[in-house]
Amino acid sequence: MSYSIHVSDADLADLYRRLEAAILPEPTPGPEWSNGIPPRVLRGLVDRWCDGYDWRAVERRLDRYEQRMIDLDGCAIHVIVAPARQPGDALPIVLSHGWPYSFASMLDLADRLSEERDVVIPSLPGYGWSAPLPEPYSSAGVAARWNALMTSTLEYDRYLTYGEDVGAGVSDWLAAAYPQRVAGIVASHASFSGRSRPGVELTDEERAFLASVAVPAESGYAHEQGTRPDTLAAALIDSPSGLLAWIAEKVAAWSDGDGLERFEVDDILTNVSVYWFSRSIGTSFRPYRESTDDDELHPLITVPASILIQRHEAAYPRSLAEKSYTDIRAFARLLRGGHFTAWEAPDGVATAVRELEVNIRTSAGPRG
Repeated sequence: MSYSIHVSDADLADLYRRLEAAILPEPTPGPEWSNGIPPRVLRGLVDRWCDGYDWRAVERRLDRYEQRMIDLDGCAIHVIVAPARQPGDALPIVLSHGWPYSFASMLDLADRLSEERDVVIPSLPGYGWSAPLPEPYSSAGVAARWNALMTSTLEYDRYLTYGEDVGAGVSDWLAAAYPQRVAGIVASHASFSGRSRPGVELTDEERAFLASVAVPAESGYAHEQGTRPDTLAAALIDSPSGLLAWIAEKVAAWSDGDGLERFEVDDILTNVSVYWFSRSIGTSFRPYRESTDDDELHPLITVPASILIQRHEAAYPRSLAEKSYTDIRAFARLLRGGHFTAWEAPDGVATAVRELEVNIRTSAGPRG
C-alpha cells in the first residue's frame, strides 16, 4: 500500500507550543559534555526546532521517494524504496538503521547508492511509522521479515545488506540465515558474536578491544531502556526538549567528532522529529527490553563480507571478525565516521558497497 507521511497542522502547532514553554536545567559543574548535553547546546537546538527548522520541507523530500506500508507477517512496516536512477544489473540493497536514529539518517547513503541500484529502507519494527512486532523483538524475527520483503514482496532474487547498531544484528542474521538470497554484506558494526561462540578462545587483543568498548559511563541509557522503558518513555514522549536531549547526547557521544560538529543541525532535528511525530520512542526501546543474549548468536556468516571499521570501534581486530564472517573480501578502517557511519561517512560506505559487488562478480573466493 502506498504511503505518505504528513503531520497535521495541529500536531505541528502542539510541538511549537511545547518547545516555546520548554524549561531547561541549570548546567552541572564540570567539563562540557561530561554531564550530558550542555544546556546551552540544547537551548540552541530547541530554538532552531521552534523557529527556522522546516518539517514540511522534509515531507516534500520524502514524497520524492516511493513509500509503502507493507504487512510482513502481521507487522505493518514503513518502507522507503529508492529505485535506481540508471537501471542496470547492480544488486539491490536493504539498509537497516539503529537506535537512536531512523530511516531519515540513511537517506544520504541511499541517494548515493541509488545512482546504480535499487535501495530499500524499512523502518525497524516499533521505530518511526512501523508497528512493533506482535511477538518479542528479535533480530532473527526482523531478518525473516526483511528477507520476505526483498524476495516475496519486491521480488528480488539476490540482494546486498547493510545495517548499523540494532540494524546490524538484523543485517548479520539476514546474511547468516539466508545465504541463498543475500549476495553479500557490508558491516561497519561488525558482529561481536565470536566472543560467545562455544569453544572459541579469545586472543589478548580481542579481549582488550571488547573491554575498551564496554564503557560503564556509556551504558546507563541501555540499562534504563532495558529495565524501565515505560518510565523513561513517559518522560520523553511528553517533552520534545527532553526527547531532543536524550537523542542528541548520544549522537554527540558516539560520533567521530567533538560534540555535534559532524552533523547538520537540521538533520539532527529531522531524526528527532521522526520519533516525536510518530510517538515511537517507547516502542523503540523494545529491542533493549525484549532481545535475549541468544539473539546475538547468529549462525556463521558465509556470504562475501566487507568489514568497514568505524572510528567508534577503531581497534576492532580482524581476528574477531573472522570468528563470525568466514568469507571476508575486504577489511578496512575508516579515517572518518563513528557509530552513525552511514550518516557521518556515506561516501565511504557507498564505496565499500560498490567494491564488494565488483569483488563478488569477478571472484569466487575469499579476498582481503
